[in-house]
Amino acid sequence: MRNIGLCIVYNHKNYGSILQSLATVRAVQKLDCEPKIIRYRKSSSFFLKSIPRLFNHILLKEKYTRWQKKASLLLHKKIKQCNEIRNKCFDTFCNNKFNNYLSPIYNGYKELCEYSSNYSKVLSGSDQLWSPSGLPTNFYNLMFVPSYIPKISYASSFGVSKIPFYQKNRTAEYLNRIEYISVRELAGQKIIKELTGKEIPLVCDPTLLLTKEEWEQEIPKKSFFEKPYILAYLLGANKEHRNAVNELKEKTKLPIVALRHLDQYVPSDESFGDFAPYNVGPNEFVNLIRFADFVCTDSFHGTVFSCLHSKQFSTFYRYSSKEIVSKNSRIDSLLKKLCLEDRIYSGNIMDIQKTVNWSLVEEKIGEFRSFSFEFLREALK
Repeated sequence: MRNIGLCIVYNHKNYGSILQSLATVRAVQKLDCEPKIIRYRKSSSFFLKSIPRLFNHILLKEKYTRWQKKASLLLHKKIKQCNEIRNKCFDTFCNNKFNNYLSPIYNGYKELCEYSSNYSKVLSGSDQLWSPSGLPTNFYNLMFVPSYIPKISYASSFGVSKIPFYQKNRTAEYLNRIEYISVRELAGQKIIKELTGKEIPLVCDPTLLLTKEEWEQEIPKKSFFEKPYILAYLLGANKEHRNAVNELKEKTKLPIVALRHLDQYVPSDESFGDFAPYNVGPNEFVNLIRFADFVCTDSFHGTVFSCLHSKQFSTFYRYSSKEIVSKNSRIDSLLKKLCLEDRIYSGNIMDIQKTVNWSLVEEKIGEFRSFSFEFLREALK
């Protein structure tokens, strides 16, 4: 059986990251390969060499957002305690699902390079692993893998609409080393075409590689609430989006189940929602979507699982289209592929009740899944 090294985000406290990592592991197994999640601990010298990264404005913005969240948790002990409950749910899920697929921890870049030759092929994906902020790490772009080991990118994303001019040459360099490249969104196709001249296939997010029935095997059905409800899964802090969900509540008379303070602390969310459970790991997250009457989200994976489970949903744009770090493209690409463009919030939340031809959506997902598996099968054979 072929030993496939995986560079994936398997331990980040984020529902989408964890679920797509699990789906990647399962997809590789379905193709008769043995997955190993590569673990790498950076050396102290890496951090010294990373000082120039402090001038990278994309990195600075990401770090500032993370710092804001940590600072807000320190200031609000109750929220910190609640997040610790949620984090334990994540840890339990990850230990159950990933412990059998972990590599030894490679200490330092030299050791990482040395042991990468133990793998038949190395695959990186999905998520925004090619963000310009992470370029110097040379991990998710597979620069540590020797030239004679085949390299694969599955559904990778840059997380931006364009590459900073001072990174274009280095980005083109690592792209040209990867034998099999696929991306998750149209913006990624455009970037790679500009930098390498290559036409790259658009494949589905790993979470869509598993059918609804396969997800039920991974995560059995278990209802959180007996009564009908609206699920609000909002990572951004947009007040208008909360107002829209409240309007839906008012008109449908359904309570709101809100997942609070995920990517950041949002003070106004303390009074948003009728129920705000924190004992929600990936298992509970999927089930909250399964049993919801309506899903309101600004999350890509909130959108994906709503599509998989034929939910009446509305997706809000979390980012302004003018932002260089806008991640709206992945949502646009998915909904266009599934003929669900009208699920984007238009200003009228009651559009969420529009009839959807779910048979057509399931057919589109099936076609997309088959095409994507063919790419992966060809890359891994």
